[in-house]
Amino acid sequence: MNEPLKIVLVDDQSLCRSGLSELLANCYGFSVLGATGCVEGLRELLNLQPDLLILDLRMKPMDGLSMLEQIRKEGCATPAVVLTMSDSEVDLSNAIRAGVRGYLLKDMAPEDVVDAIRRVAAGELVVAPTMTIKMIEMLRGDHQDEEPKHSLKLLTDREREILQLLSRGESNKAIAQTLSISYDTVKQHVRHILTKLNLSSRVKAAVLFTEQQTQTNEERQQR
Repeated sequence: MNEPLKIVLVDDQSLCRSGLSELLANCYGFSVLGATGCVEGLRELLNLQPDLLILDLRMKPMDGLSMLEQIRKEGCATPAVVLTMSDSEVDLSNAIRAGVRGYLLKDMAPEDVVDAIRRVAAGELVVAPTMTIKMIEMLRGDHQDEEPKHSLKLLTDREREILQLLSRGESNKAIAQTLSISYDTVKQHVRHILTKLNLSSRVKAAVLFTEQQTQTNEERQQR
């Protein structure tokens, strides 16, 4: 039997915390380790080694992405999902660039939220349906503004392997564990990948990889 997915909830509104806790507690395969509304409480809950963090964005005194940035600097690599009321493209862009695995809206149906969390746990990058077009336009605009000078063919086999894992939303720590190499080695490879492709972020590199893989597959099917 698979172990339940261990989740920590971060929201400054107690009603939202209790509501989501109850929703997940009543679903098979989830274990809510705790809920908090502050970074100090989050640090304590991280000692329980959760599999996933679910964060609100608009919190006081520290917003969700600032809180995520702070714990990342402290070495926490736990995947994170944003659950928010904000359908702002700016918030979506900032969250994706911060490395979140999902961007969900609080007005989604409960069963859709649960399904999205399961998909994130399975390795997908999940965005609320009403935000999908905004994400595509955002990434497409970034890609047009900064066209890469080189194709993926310039990368070494190891760099392409790391880029493939990166495109799945894997963190540097997770990539290091998968490939049995050091965290610093992964960081160095990622820097080389971005330099060779003339890109400034992991998100853009992931988009390029996905686009070129899709194009390659289509070309193969046409042969």
